[in-house]
Amino acid sequence: MKRVTRTILLGLLIVAASNGAVAAQGQPEGQLTVAFDASIAPTFLDPAETPGIGTPFTFLYAMHDALIKPLPGNDTAPCLAESWKESADGLSYEFKLRPGLKFHNGDPFTAEDVKFTFHRYRGASAKLLHERVKSVDVLDALRVRFVLDRPWPDFLLFYATPATGAAWIVPKKYIEKVGEDGFRKQPIGLGPYRLVRQTPGVELVLEANEHYWRKKPSIKTLVIKGVPDRTTRLAMLKTGEADIGYLMIGVEASTIKNDPKLRLARVIPPATWWLDFPEQFNPKSPWHDRRVRLAATMAVDKQALNEAERLGFSRLTGSIIPSGMEFALRIEPYPYDPTHAKRLLTEAGYPNGFDAGDITPLPPFVTMGEGVANYLAAVGIRGRVRGMERATYMEAWRTRTRQGVFVTVTAAPGNAASRIENFVISTAPYATGGHADIDELFRQQAQERDRKKRETLLHQIQRLMYERVMYGGIFEPATLHGIGPRVEEPGVGLSQQLYFTSPWEDMRLKKP
Repeated sequence: MKRVTRTILLGLLIVAASNGAVAAQGQPEGQLTVAFDASIAPTFLDPAETPGIGTPFTFLYAMHDALIKPLPGNDTAPCLAESWKESADGLSYEFKLRPGLKFHNGDPFTAEDVKFTFHRYRGASAKLLHERVKSVDVLDALRVRFVLDRPWPDFLLFYATPATGAAWIVPKKYIEKVGEDGFRKQPIGLGPYRLVRQTPGVELVLEANEHYWRKKPSIKTLVIKGVPDRTTRLAMLKTGEADIGYLMIGVEASTIKNDPKLRLARVIPPATWWLDFPEQFNPKSPWHDRRVRLAATMAVDKQALNEAERLGFSRLTGSIIPSGMEFALRIEPYPYDPTHAKRLLTEAGYPNGFDAGDITPLPPFVTMGEGVANYLAAVGIRGRVRGMERATYMEAWRTRTRQGVFVTVTAAPGNAASRIENFVISTAPYATGGHADIDELFRQQAQERDRKKRETLLHQIQRLMYERVMYGGIFEPATLHGIGPRVEEPGVGLSQQLYFTSPWEDMRLKKP
């Protein structure tokens, strides 16, 4: 009897302590405004549409939640999944879900939502995931098992991390009730903030989810405004119209750094900038010649771009795979040598250079595109900088009809295999072609369970990419954000895997 009494008292003390901790957090207060660096595409708010880049995760971290995701101190933190286990034969993965969670509309979170989300997913690596997963079995309300067609060492990476959006869970009952259009207009999730209203492309207004499992947000209202123009973002930061200005580079970043009322937050996430040559697999294009691609790469002064764009904080690279990623091969960039670049063009049959057409930078980084265009023009590769909206750019990048040169970047987490799967092999969503030997090496590593052998195969692929100049590596960018005087904790750099504010619930305003 005494033992039972002690147990009850201990339980009451735990509950009291827990309630005291929640009470100590206080109620969410105040409003924080973010000037985001692009127009806010509706697809950014739907996990099913997630491409192989980092941009949408800014919004997914706020409105939605995943089975597993990077959190401070843990790149694979258990979130909606409390735990998971792989079978001894590598053919199944079972997830135990966190109990008692509810979507923003009050619907309970269950294993049926996990299954529904997986089958609905159509973003990056969707074809690969749907081909390799033989079945998704709901064992009970809080347990779900994924059965593979054969062992796949990278299943968890492709499924349950921000390498894709496949494990960011959406509500089955709600979507079946309101339909796809209804969900697009009013998406709901399991995240720390819920959508109050949106003006497509322009603004989101979010309100704190006080029942979020990890932590009650301290800020009541988040306003995220799509502001593609960098000078406008800086002006908003200076006047107090915005509390955070995303992706401040060049002159604007330097201005923030030198303003005593503002501060510059920076992090180097797993991202890379590179020159993309979409016409390299067309035998009739100048870009089909390796010497032309090498000339373009050697024509660009990467360190000067680093100084001009990122105040010199970035790391130069010769790869599209960040050096800190699992299985990455550290590759130094080809040197800046415009004289040799001109010689290569002459050898390739273009002594007077050629018209390269459009040079298209990822929006809104127009100055990055202009810098590259100027360096290319200096050796005879003439082009016109083309600007476009971020959503339009992503659609163009996914097609195989783009031409000229793309100056591009991705900050999507993952490992070397996920980057190669998305950008390098012939079936990759962002590739315009490929090489049979690289495809075969990738196939071999995808089913190799010995880590050292996998690494050898993936390093071999990366050497071939570099030797063939499939891409022109520039740098691993230091991501710079402007922070206003009202912000105590901006949430930037809490996880080195992410370039944006995260987790949103960790952000704090200064006390009045």
